[in-house]
Order: sequence, then structure tokens, then C-alpha cells
Amino acid sequence: MTFAWYGHLKWPTSALWIAVLISWGIAFFEYWLAVPANRIGEAVYSPSELKTIQEVISLSVFAVFTVFYFGEKLTLNHGVGFALIGLGAFFIFKGPLK
Repeated sequence: MTFAWYGHLKWPTSALWIAVLISWGIAFFEYWLAVPANRIGEAVYSPSELKTIQEVISLSVFAVFTVFYFGEKLTLNHGVGFALIGLGAFFIFKGPLK
């Protein structure tokens, strides 16, 4: 989904309708994978856990994508933010606090 949502930003002069159609085309095929994966995963994980897994993977891919595709540098702020997201994921999977 990262490329579908953000890849077009590298070509800001292309027509918006073209960017939308290409993004939808990419996302369509990714949904064909994501929806069955969630149905299969629901046998083991709760919906909250599935969403947490998806977000952690998505943000990890996005961080790599922005470095290699857009040439951005990751900063300490990014590291702290990702660490806090990781901490949040830990608590989602840990279960109820006692």
C-alpha cells in the first residue's frame, strides 16, 4: 500500500486522475492479499492484534520506502516515534495489565 498511496508524490506534475487510477490499481491487488490474510489471521489473532501487526509492518516498510525512494534521512525523532509505536504494540500483545 505504501507505493499505492505515496509513490505518485515523486511525479507531482502528472494528472491527478492518472495518479488516482494507478494507486487504485495497485491497492486493488494488495486488498486481494490483505482481506484473505485477515480472515486467516483472525483464527489466531484478535482484530486489534491484526491491526497492530499491519501498522507495524506498514510503518517499517514506509520508513525504508522514504529513505530509498524519496532519499529522506531518518532522524532521532523518527527513531523515538517508532520505538513508542513498538512499545504500544508490545502492550497490545501483552494482554491486560494487572
